[in-house]
Amino acid sequence: MNFLLLLFALPISTIIIASILETILKSPIKVAALTFAIYLIVAFSAFDASFLIYVILYTILAFVSAVITRAIIGLINDNNDESCESNQSNNNCSQNCICSCNRSNRYYR
Repeated sequence: MNFLLLLFALPISTIIIASILETILKSPIKVAALTFAIYLIVAFSAFDASFLIYVILYTILAFVSAVITRAIIGLINDNNDESCESNQSNNNCSQNCICSCNRSNRYYR
């Protein structure tokens, strides 16, 4: 096996793909399950049984990356909520800020 692939390329691609999937699926557990399923198929089709250890490590890495991505997105949305609410209280809402009282229907640009 190529150790550069196992130690650099696959972990970095796992982090990137897990972050993208988290923004789409919005569930770290689903991201980890999907990552596990994909790597399990790859393990038995392209590698040998020793790759199963890496499958578990990459699944944990995908879960941690998804949780971190979710936290960052949550912080960004909280900051947008606070700035939008302060603009509403000051009657300072401009054309670029679309504010509403319903959190689930908020639209951010």
